[in-house]
Amino acid sequence: MSAEQPRVSYIHAEDMEFAEVKSQRHADGRRVSVWLRMLELTEERAVYHTRYDPGLILERHGHNSDHFVFVINGEVTFDQEVCRAGSLIKLPHPATFGPIRAGDEGAELIEIYFGDSRPAPADKAEYTTILADAGITDLPHPPVDLPDWFGPRTD
Repeated sequence: MSAEQPRVSYIHAEDMEFAEVKSQRHADGRRVSVWLRMLELTEERAVYHTRYDPGLILERHGHNSDHFVFVINGEVTFDQEVCRAGSLIKLPHPATFGPIRAGDEGAELIEIYFGDSRPAPADKAEYTTILADAGITDLPHPPVDLPDWFGPRTD
């Protein structure tokens, strides 16, 4: 009996909808969100096409695995490093980055994880202060259809 040979597969982002996964209300009343297309999600790896709305601010955090972020459009600042299209951010586990601030046009990213893609918050007090100073309110997480093995959200 022979083992099944690996087969190539194709995923077309245009065939998938973005799912809203995190949102916040800004002082001017705008709802600002993180949007994901989960191109690949297994226990071993994840590939996300991510969109940050303009002005989004995310807390300092790491992830539960090694992680790469590639900026494909717009501008986003990690810590104090401004990253534009063509920037690659390497985040080995358990390193952290942030706060993360999307630019005036927002940002579009490809994220690749080598294991558990759930975030690991690093400094809740810092984030609470940043949001208060900016007049931003975190909103409850929108529901996201995730497999049972994914586990509880950690963000």
